[in-house]
Amino acid sequence: LSRYFIGVLDKASGQMEVYNAEIFHMQPLLSGRKALCYLSTKVTACETFARTQLLTAVSSALCISLAALSASLLPYSLSMEQEGYRVLICFSLAQMDLCIEAFGTSKQKRALSSRRMNAVGNDILNTAVTKAAANVIDAKGVSALIQDVAQDDVQNISVFLPPCNEDADKPENVYKFEDILSPAEYEALRVPAAAFVNITPEEIAKKTEEKSHCSFVLEELKFLPADEKRRDHKARCLWFLDTLIKFSFLKVIKKKHPMGPECPHIISRKLMKNFTSLTYNNGSVQNLVSASMKAKIAAYAITLALHINNFQTDLTILQNDMKLQESRMMDIAKAMRLKVSKAKGLPGLENDQNHKLGTLSLPLPVQKASGNQRKRRKMN
Repeated sequence: LSRYFIGVLDKASGQMEVYNAEIFHMQPLLSGRKALCYLSTKVTACETFARTQLLTAVSSALCISLAALSASLLPYSLSMEQEGYRVLICFSLAQMDLCIEAFGTSKQKRALSSRRMNAVGNDILNTAVTKAAANVIDAKGVSALIQDVAQDDVQNISVFLPPCNEDADKPENVYKFEDILSPAEYEALRVPAAAFVNITPEEIAKKTEEKSHCSFVLEELKFLPADEKRRDHKARCLWFLDTLIKFSFLKVIKKKHPMGPECPHIISRKLMKNFTSLTYNNGSVQNLVSASMKAKIAAYAITLALHINNFQTDLTILQNDMKLQESRMMDIAKAMRLKVSKAKGLPGLENDQNHKLGTLSLPLPVQKASGNQRKRRKMN
């Protein structure tokens, strides 16, 4: 094993005294605004002079006064001459910054400069925000601010809702069918929806076993009207609803026809245009089905389900199909001004759990804060 020594040169006599030494590394442990540096070695009485030289080097590196350092450490070294000891050196973050200024690399100095600039900016920003918040609270009061926040949340969801006609005289005119599917889009659904028009009970049972379509659509296919025109209309709506829900599970759209070749071009274009957001990644622009777009898809799916079921639909089945949280689904339903009530679910679905029924009726109920906002109000 290698051995290390410290040589102390006496300039008067020209002789050097050699002492045993141990190599150690200083490891600063940053905690809060202080750094702790532990030095571990063995010192005997005959090595006091060498230890003083060591402390001189340490104090220089840490920008700490040697007199202050020695005054706190020398008594311990003298009282522990025959046993190992640990030297604890505490220095503040400001002293560490001074060390970086004096001995740090270019990268460390740039980081230090950036941190100092950010600290000044944060102080100014925090002061300004605190002052502005105090002025707003004094001017409007806490109760008014809570109401504003609740209203903002409703408006944030309302951005993704279908156009709402609050002055409608009939439920079907509150969310018009033409705002969900244009005449051209509706006509384009005739060909792909033909499979639903002529579906047999055996085929429905097979699709249910394979889970090739969402639960809402599979259940509604069992109750297609006998009238040819109404049957075709419901089949088109169910096919588009099923496609809409499947589209909500996509993340980043990479294919030109994400829903397959059987999906009409005008429908694919509608999905990409209305239910995706553009994002820039890896040097290219991509279509993304974000969380807000999924909420928009849920709102349009609810609207379509209302038109299919005479403006009363099981929200829990749609929620399970889209894998949304119940609170999220309820927020969307309430933002759409639906009356939500409890109802027994259809047998065989989700263990016959209690389902939430959404009803669109006139007059429209007044918008209220969501359950999350009520919890926040209690915390305040």
